[in-house]
Amino acid sequence: MKLRLPEERPTEPPTGYKIAHPVLSQDGARAGFTGVSLGGALPYGVLADASCVYGLRHRAPHRRCDCGFHCVHDRTVAEALLCTAEHRTAVLLEVSVLGRYLRFERGFRYARQRVRAATVGPCACGTVAAALADAGWGRPGWRALVPSCAGCLRGRTSLSLAGFARLAGEGLRVVAGSGALLPAGDLGPHTGPGGLGVPELTAEAALLQARLDWFQAQLARLGGHGGGAGPQV
Repeated sequence: MKLRLPEERPTEPPTGYKIAHPVLSQDGARAGFTGVSLGGALPYGVLADASCVYGLRHRAPHRRCDCGFHCVHDRTVAEALLCTAEHRTAVLLEVSVLGRYLRFERGFRYARQRVRAATVGPCACGTVAAALADAGWGRPGWRALVPSCAGCLRGRTSLSLAGFARLAGEGLRVVAGSGALLPAGDLGPHTGPGGLGVPELTAEAALLQARLDWFQAQLARLGGHGGGAGPQV
């Protein structure tokens, strides 16, 4: 007799948690995530289908393979993974488990997912992150991003947290380390021009000020080397 595992038919998609690195496409037109282990070579969007990382033609997840998206049931288990040195700059994702899935003791392996929310940790200096900045590494066609405060950007390619949410699309919500919610689209009653809310405008202003300070420092340095007064700005 062949052992048949019980089938689940949930009324709502199960919720899971995982960690990943945020990424930005080379042309700056798309934002997504890349995994920290087996599937790290295959960046994915907010709404994505899994494929076999070994190039096999079966549907993911296959019982005799370890392909498919992976997540855990417990948020605290996923948060614990962020303590390791190699994962300190990753973000915590809350996902909806869609399509076929296999349930394990600690989580799921599944065919399709929607990333509902991303929690961004602090900048390397310990300050609450206001942006996601170029990490200095990536995948072909994709730049990895790390949490950064406004003072640590130093001219690097970057996106505000709300800007990343807008670019990623599909209603993704981004939560700063302080717990300030920065959703894409619905920002509540306190909105300004273009639907931007107070938290989003504050983050954007901090980024603009940091970039202005960096450019002014560069202009002052160039003016000093020239032996005369710097350019008028």
